[in-house]
Amino acid sequence: QVQLVESGGGLVQAGDSLRLSCAASGRTFSSYTMAWFRQAPGKEREFVATLSWSERRGNANTYYADSVKGRFTISKDNAKDTVYLQMNSLKPEDTAVYYCAAGNYGLRDKMADYDYWGQGTQVTVSS
Repeated sequence: QVQLVESGGGLVQAGDSLRLSCAASGRTFSSYTMAWFRQAPGKEREFVATLSWSERRGNANTYYADSVKGRFTISKDNAKDTVYLQMNSLKPEDTAVYYCAAGNYGLRDKMADYDYWGQGTQVTVSS
């Protein structure tokens, strides 16, 4: 079992930056693929970014949604059991509740591939 708690959301202006954090507890954090999804009002939850850590190589593979590529960066600190989402050049259309997720199926962009979810943190970008 893995517990995930997001933080770092808030109200910012277009063009600003924000960093979300997701603190994990429970089973071995480093072995999980971690991801961020988001859900805007009236829309379905959508994939944002995912990261898979290779213990053997000592590095991470990442994959991003086209809508955030080049602006958002997902990273992981295994020592702190925390995954981050650095969001730069924010746009009003980035406004959503952002969810952290953990799974064991590699770099996937479907909700069904993630077994554990946080409660979400609100990000609001004003124009």
